Parts: sequence; C-alpha cells; structure tokens
Amino acid sequence: MKKGRLFSVLVGGVFCLVVLLLYHMLDLMQGAELQRGGDGPSSQLDNDLYHLRQKIDKLEHLLSNNNRLVATLRDSLMQQNTFNKEMGKANVSSESVDRMTGCRLTGGETDGPAQMLDVYDLLPFDNPDGGAWKQGFDIQYRGNEWDQEPLEVFLVPHSHNDPGWIKTFDNYYQDQTRHIFNNMLTKLGEDRRRKMIWAEVSYFSKWWAEIDEQKRDMVKRLLADGQLELVTGGWVMPDEANSHYFALLDQLIEGHQWIHRHLGVKPSSGWAIDPFGHSPSMTYLLKGAGLSNMVIQRVHYAVKKHFAQQRTLEFLWRQSWDTSSRSDIMCHMMPFYSYDVPHTCGPNPAVCCQFDFHRLPGRRVTCPWKIPPQPITDDNVQERALLLLDQYRQKSLLFRSSVLFVPLGDDFRFVESSEWDVQFTNYQKLFDYFDQHPELHVKARFGTLSDYFQSLHRRLSSRGETPPKLGGDFFTYADRDDHYWSGYFTSRPFYKRLDRMLEAVLRGTEILFSLTLAEMRRFRGNGQLVEGFPAKEHFQRLTEGRRNLALFQHHDAVTGTAREAVVVDYGTRLFHSILNLRQVLQSSAHWLLLLDKGLYHHDQSKPFLQMDDAIAAHDALPQKTVLTLSSEPRSVVVFNPAEQLQTSVVSINVDCADAVVVDAETGRPMVAQISAVWEKPSVASTQVFQLSFVAELPPLSLVVFYVTEARPGSAHRAEYTFVHHGGPLSVQTEHFQVSGLDRPAESALSLSNKQVQVWSSPDTGLLQKLRLKSGLVRQVQVQFLWYGTRSGRNQDKSGAYLFLPGEEGAQLYSQSEPPLIRVSRGPVFSDITTYFRHFTHTLRLYQLEGHAGKSLEISNTVDIRSEVNRELVMRLRSDVANGNRFFTDLNGFQMQQRRTLTKLPLQANFYPMSSAAFLQDQASRLTLLSAQSQAVASLRPGELEVVLDRRLQQDDNRGLGQGVTDNKVTASLYDLLLEDRTAEAAEVGGASVEHLSLLAHLTSLSLSHPPFTMSVPGGAHAVTLRPFRPLRSSLPCDVHLVNLRTLEDQQEAQTPSREAALLLHRKGFDCRAVPDPSPVCTWSDRQEVELDDLFSPLQFGSIRRSALTLLQEDEEEAEFAQQHKTQLRPMEIAAYRVELD
Repeated sequence: MKKGRLFSVLVGGVFCLVVLLLYHMLDLMQGAELQRGGDGPSSQLDNDLYHLRQKIDKLEHLLSNNNRLVATLRDSLMQQNTFNKEMGKANVSSESVDRMTGCRLTGGETDGPAQMLDVYDLLPFDNPDGGAWKQGFDIQYRGNEWDQEPLEVFLVPHSHNDPGWIKTFDNYYQDQTRHIFNNMLTKLGEDRRRKMIWAEVSYFSKWWAEIDEQKRDMVKRLLADGQLELVTGGWVMPDEANSHYFALLDQLIEGHQWIHRHLGVKPSSGWAIDPFGHSPSMTYLLKGAGLSNMVIQRVHYAVKKHFAQQRTLEFLWRQSWDTSSRSDIMCHMMPFYSYDVPHTCGPNPAVCCQFDFHRLPGRRVTCPWKIPPQPITDDNVQERALLLLDQYRQKSLLFRSSVLFVPLGDDFRFVESSEWDVQFTNYQKLFDYFDQHPELHVKARFGTLSDYFQSLHRRLSSRGETPPKLGGDFFTYADRDDHYWSGYFTSRPFYKRLDRMLEAVLRGTEILFSLTLAEMRRFRGNGQLVEGFPAKEHFQRLTEGRRNLALFQHHDAVTGTAREAVVVDYGTRLFHSILNLRQVLQSSAHWLLLLDKGLYHHDQSKPFLQMDDAIAAHDALPQKTVLTLSSEPRSVVVFNPAEQLQTSVVSINVDCADAVVVDAETGRPMVAQISAVWEKPSVASTQVFQLSFVAELPPLSLVVFYVTEARPGSAHRAEYTFVHHGGPLSVQTEHFQVSGLDRPAESALSLSNKQVQVWSSPDTGLLQKLRLKSGLVRQVQVQFLWYGTRSGRNQDKSGAYLFLPGEEGAQLYSQSEPPLIRVSRGPVFSDITTYFRHFTHTLRLYQLEGHAGKSLEISNTVDIRSEVNRELVMRLRSDVANGNRFFTDLNGFQMQQRRTLTKLPLQANFYPMSSAAFLQDQASRLTLLSAQSQAVASLRPGELEVVLDRRLQQDDNRGLGQGVTDNKVTASLYDLLLEDRTAEAAEVGGASVEHLSLLAHLTSLSLSHPPFTMSVPGGAHAVTLRPFRPLRSSLPCDVHLVNLRTLEDQQEAQTPSREAALLLHRKGFDCRAVPDPSPVCTWSDRQEVELDDLFSPLQFGSIRRSALTLLQEDEEEAEFAQQHKTQLRPMEIAAYRVELD
C-alpha cells in the first residue's frame, strides 16, 4: 500500500511539474506578444500559442485520467484486501491483482471511434424544409467531378418480404412470395446481366421444399454465376430493439446452416432495410458470422442529414467496448426517407418515382407526385438517361467514393412476370445509353451487394483511404417530424413475454438433449443411441422450435406491429413450440435420471415426467398444476439450465396444508413454507396450497426431491397481514394466521432478509426505501402512471409503432377505492401484494443466503382491456444522482449509455430495454433487471420508468391499418438490485462504456433462465432415480453458456449428428462492485481458457473453433483448439463445433 501511494505521488508530481513549466512558457510568449504592441498580428506566434495550448489541454486531460486511474487502482486494492480478509480466501486467480480481476474498467480509447452519443449532443434536431429532399438539403455540382474517376453505379434489385405483417407468413407465401421465386428463375435466366438479392431464408426454404431438382440446379447456377445473392442469411430480417441476442444469433445460425447445407454458399453482406432502428449487437453477430459489409436504412432523419453533410454515410461500425478493430464491419447507411424506388435513386423522389417502371400508366401502382414513368424509347432515352444521371450524381456527392449503390425494389416486388420485364428492359436501355456515351463518365449495371462492396473496397484501397469509425446505436428512430418509433418497444407485451419464455425453454431443452445424446453414446459404448428413444422426432421438434422462435424475431412480430390475426398466428406457433419442446425436455430428463436405463420406455401419451404448470392457449398465462400428496413420497425433479450453481426457491402447488421436502439422494430436509393460493384477493383456497422450498442446484443438473404429506400443523406456514383503508374487509382462510383486519397500518410496511431491508407505503403497499447490509440507504419509490395520446382532431396519435403522448404528460395512477394490501411472511420468502383495479403488484424478498438474496423481485399482472388510448407505466423514483445519464442494455448483450435531452420531445427519450437498465452516481448503482423487453426512460434525475402495456384505438399511419386493442392479461417480472460502488467513481458524464456488475449478471441469468420443475405422476411404477450432474463445478462467473445446440447430420436430413455447437459468451463486468458475499463461481483476467477444465468431467472428442454460425473455422484458433484451449476475451462470443464424449 505504501509503495502504491508513493507511486501515485511521484506520477502526479511529474505531471504537475510539466504542466507548470508549460504554463510558464505560455506566460513568457504572451508577454512577448504584448511587448510587440501594434506591430500587427504574428501568425507564427499565434500558431505556437495554439499548439502549446493544445499540448497543455492534452496534458491536463492525461493528468485527470491519471489521477482517476490511480485513485481507482488504490481504492480497488483496498477493497480487494478487505474483501479477501472477510472471505478468508480470495475468489479470484492466484495472481496478485490491483483491482477486481478480469473486470472491465470504465472508459474507452482516446483515439477511438466517434460515438453516436456525441452526435446527439451536437445535432439541433430542427427540421427545416430541404426542398426536393425535404429532410435534407440542396445538392449542387459542377459536372467535371467524375472526369478523372468515372461514376460507377450498381443497381441492386430486391424484394422485401415480411414473414407476416398484414397477412400471415403462409398467406404471404401463397399469394406473393412463391411467385417472386418462380419468376426469378425464369427472368434471371433470360439475361446473364440481370441480378437479384434475397434476405429471408424462412421463405426461401419453404419454396425450396416444393421445387424439383431441375429448379434447384437452376438456383445453384444463378448463385454460382453471381446473378443471385443471399444477403444476411438469417431466418428473418430481425427486429434489433426487442430481440435478445440469443434469439438473434439462433435465427442467424438457423438460416446460415440451411443455406450451407442446401446451397453450399456463405453470406458475406448484411441487409437490414426495415428494422425500426439499429443495434451494434446485431453488427457484432454479423461480423462474428463471417460477414464483412452491411446496409442499414431506418435511422433518424436528422442523423442521416448530418452524416450526409459530413459524407460519413459509409463507416466502420465498431463495438464501443472494443479497443481493437476486430469487431469493425463496413456499414452503408441509405441516405433518404425509405428503401422504395422514389427514395433511393437520388434526393428528389418526384424524379426517382419516374424510374420505378412498375408504376407505368395502367399498372397497379402510381406515383404520388403525379408524374408517371415513361417507357424508354429511342426518342426519349437521352432525356431520360440524363435526368436519371443527375440524380445519381447528386446522390454520389453524399459519399466519399464514386462507387454508387442504388437499390431497386420495395415490399413484395417482382410478384408479376410483367414487372420483371418492365424494370429490367427499361433500365438496360438506360445503361446501354450510358455505355454508348463515354463523355458522361458513368458505368451503370445491375449488381448485388457483393458486387458493390467489392468495387467500393477496391476504390478505397487504390486511394489509400479508410472509412471513419463509429460506435453506438441508432435508437430511437424517427422517420419524420416528432414521430418517434418508441411505442413498439412495448406493443403487445404479452407476446414479448411469451417470446422470452420460448427462448428459455428452447435453450434449456437444447442443452439437456445434447447432454442426453452424449450420455447415451457413452452408456452404449459403441457411439449409438438407445433404442426406443425418439431422437429423430425430438430433433425435429427442436428444429421447429428454433424456427418458430426465429420467425417471431421478424421486425413486425416481436415488435407487436402486425395485424391481430397475424399476432394470433405467431402466438399459436410460440405456444405449440413450448409444448413440443417440453416433451423433449421431459423425455431427455427421464432417460438421464433412471438408475436402471433398461426401464426406459417412451410413451408420449403417458409421459414419465410432467411439468409443474400448464398453458391452456397461446393467449393464456401458465397455471400451476396440483400434486396430490400422501404418506408415500412423490418425486419432484428440478432441472437447472444455468451454468452456475443456483440457490433457488422452487414452488409447486399441492393438495394439503402440511408437507415436507427432502433431498432424494441424502435425505436432508429442505427449508420450506406453505403459502395460500388465493382464489380472490382475500379468499384463500381450501383445496390447493403453495409449497415453496430452497434448493441448491448444481450447474446443468437434474436434482430429485421427495415430497410427502406431513402431520397436521408441522409445516411452516406463511403468516398474513391485510391492510385496507376502505370499508369492512372479509378474509376467508382456514389454514393461515391472519392479522391487521381491525386497524389500518400507520407506519411503513417492511420486509427484510440478511442482505436487504425494504419499506413500503402503508397506503399503497408500493416501495419507498431500500437499505443494504453495508448501510447504504436509497429512497426508491414505485409509482404507476398513465400516458394518454394527442387529442386534436387533425393530430397524429399513438399507435402500434409510434408513441405520441398528450401534452399533459404522465398522470399519476389513482382509483376511487383504496387498494387492498396483503403482506405475507415466511421462512422462505416474504412479500407485499397490492391489488389495484388495473394491475396487481408484488414485492418479494427471498430468505436466501449469499448473493441470491440481494435482489428484490417485482412482479405485475396487468389488465387494461377496459381502457381507451392509454398506456400504463411503472416508475421508480430514487435519490440516485445520475444527472441526465442512464444506461440500457442492447439485446441483453451490452450496455449503452443514454442521455435524456430536453431538446428532444418526451417520446424521443424512451429507449428499448431487453433485459436491464440502471442509474448510478458516485456511491451507488440502481439496476432494474427485466425478464421481458419494454420501453424504458429516465426523464428526470433519479427516475427510471418502464411502459407495461399500451391500448390504442387508432392506426398511426405506418401501414398497419389497425390500432392495438387485442390486449391480454399480461405478467411482467423484474429484479431490482441496489449496489455500493466501492471504488472512487468517475464523474457522472462522458461517453463512457459501462457494464453490469458481476452480481447483476448472475441475477439476470437466474431471472431469464429459471429452473424447470417436473414431477413423477402419482401411481407411477416405483423406479429409482439418480440425480444427473454433468459438471463438477460452475463455469466462471463471467462465462455464460449461450447454448449447446445439436447439429443436423450431414448425410441424413432432420436427424441429430454427433456434433453440437458450443456457444460461450464471456461477459464484461463492472470493476466498482465487488460482490459481497462472494458467489461460489470464480473469475480471472486470463484470456486463455481450457475447455476440458471448464466442462469437467465432460470430455470433448473434438473441438473446432468456428465462426458464430458454424460455417467456417477460425484459423487463428486452430492450434489452440487442437489442445482444447481457446482465447476468450471479455465481451466476446465464441462458437465451437464439438463432439461430446
């Protein structure tokens, strides 16, 4: 410690001395300038002064950073020493550390990429009329700009096919998409100069299954000749706001694996023209999958204008946390309003529309600007060509190279054979004219994205130019005026929650199924699977589940922006996949648990294991099933899908008020409590009871418990207190002690465990204050509010996409009758439940040891079906001094700093939250972890609010043609985490890169991937079950097992192979929150990881590091992989092809 302080003093002293000397030199030079009097300006002296000031500013900045870093290192060391003394043995690597080992320090490169945060600070967000380019500016040129370097134009035909929106996926396919594909084969085959790109593999695979081998050969020939290119290669073009990175990657894997198996090609360019805003998480996945370039479109119009003015519409998009260029991907931002033809050839849509030949007179579509296209003839080709060339030239001046990308397409284009003819024939005449007139200095042709980017890179390379670098995201999107697309962050929240439920079931089932196949091969000894186990049928259920989850990531599905009938179709697919995957999970667990494997028998009509809940329909919440207990033990099986040891509370419904739970292997009784099952807020069931017990679940394990009926009065029962400020209250319960009926509570309601104490209002039951064991206290008040929408007759209003709140802003929720408050206390958990008219709100604290007991669970059940044009919001008001900065996650992959800006309207300051948001100041951090995606904002310091549900009666004029009125009773679930910031915090502000704490990562893992509970039916033949524990210990705290996904056999379709995709994510975590008490997992700063050690005693027969979608091996990692070692840097996702032995 003394050496550390001495080092701090010495370094600081040197910096101070240098700065003082420079200031002295500056004084001397300024004095010399004054002595010169009226001799006139001295440019040399001014220049010297300017450079000297720059050096001083830089040194002051370095000194400030140095002091902050030294202080951080010093305080981190003090914290670590204290932590080590308290815990006895440090839970880190054996190396000497000055800070929390392996964490990610806040900050970034001094010479790193420009940040979108800074662009937002810079822009005025005014909206002047730009003339022909309404949202832009006038573009002028002399005409000789292309004399030395001719303009090279690539016209790229495309057809954007939504896998569901106004029609269902299947109806779109039958009515339109299949005709596009059939015409594509014919029309591209007529002329080798014609080209086309396609994005949605979901449609392509459906068509492929219907066509014969002759047509399949034609497709392969078009691909080989470069006439057809598959871009992005995902199952869908996904939403980038609500989707979790698991689902984003899974749909990309599904698409790439299908393409590679059937077509033998690998996508190289991304195409995202319709998602409503763009996330760097998606770019990371694309780069990791082997793509080098991408195109985006829906970006705020003011941002587009700024980038166009700076000629930075093409840039290297870099991850904000990456200090290297590994994550860089070349990105082209389309400059104009839309991806349709009127907004892609150049800045004037009235002119460009004249070159959409699908709009020729007599066809179905017309030009809104009242000037129709003309067929190209010998008589008009010169005039038409020069008019088009003028648009091309103007557009090209927005970019730094003379290679120009021009899309040609729109939604569901090229359905009719005649459209292919009029587009390709007329454009070819224009291109021929350009070729015949070299004095125009233009070469135009049909192309693909690969054609364009290859030419662009050649041109940039020949000039020795490197595109500018950019970090950050492109939310929240506005397409015009103050129309911000922040509504869809919450629209249809029931299905956003169902999406995450399917994601959790799919991941858990994938892992258990892969482990089951490996264990079967080990058990048989000959590499074969067990007879009678329906591996092929289960694999097909897995494939269907993958594809239905993938389909729902479409940017009109998880967004909640499809027609009601289409939403039902999506929901039904999600629902059926959950049911089918549960069959695979139950069957796999059945075989793994049997001590005598010879007793395994698969009978789906009478499954050996049953889930502890049932879902009746796609629009219904899960309901617990009831276990009938007796003196004979009932086996309850709990599967932990997490890679960490989980201390969890398992709750099941039973038919008796007294029960005991023991570990089946050791006979050790588990801490348990019996709680009431409430049929109404104050009426408890006399037939059904909730049994909750604390279970320690090893990673990826199946653990067996015995549940038995106990003697009357022997079980720990929850005790209840009711608070009601209205009329007389009648409480009906036979088996539980109830108090508080005769007098309302006067003081705050309180809950506590060994880690946290909370206080709630005696009037509303809503949270008021939090205190940690460390002594940190924060005022944290929960409020509920309503937003309405604009009320003017001619004003635009909120709809599925847009959030356009009324001028009155948020109004505090109120109701005429005071709410009923019910407090329960028990040895496993205590909670406060409040019943309001439109929602039920519960705060729950679990009595768990260690870090598992540090979070406060918040749950809401919302029903706003009676409302008109209203949105319900839950707001947290705290005394955290965060200024105008807060942080939200992007797709559950990374955190992004946000700044609430007063120059923007209220709706612009809402952002997507997939799984986390936090506020922080120098002493504390308040983190809200979410089990579903929603809109989030921090409109004032200390506040964080999430939009729970939206009911809107009108369309918002973005093509849907409906409001959002199909609301369901919707559940939402959160964990609230208050943490000390133990080291000296950087001042709030700056474009810093922050990460969740280690504790927040572990809590989020438990929230997103809770245990699965199953039971052996009563009366089942008594068999011996043995727990299944595939791992000796937890994975490191910061290493997440994203998936263990069985791959399809290369020889036999729809059959599992011996290989699986192992996907690992090493999470970046914050340095300033050392978890206390320490979790059982370990962490270190070593980047080299031995996979055999991580997964011991599992053994890998082979390991091959590959791109994220398993299409190509990582050559740099080949030597490591042979030794079963790998490089796994913080924040990175790694993919491996493995064979489990």
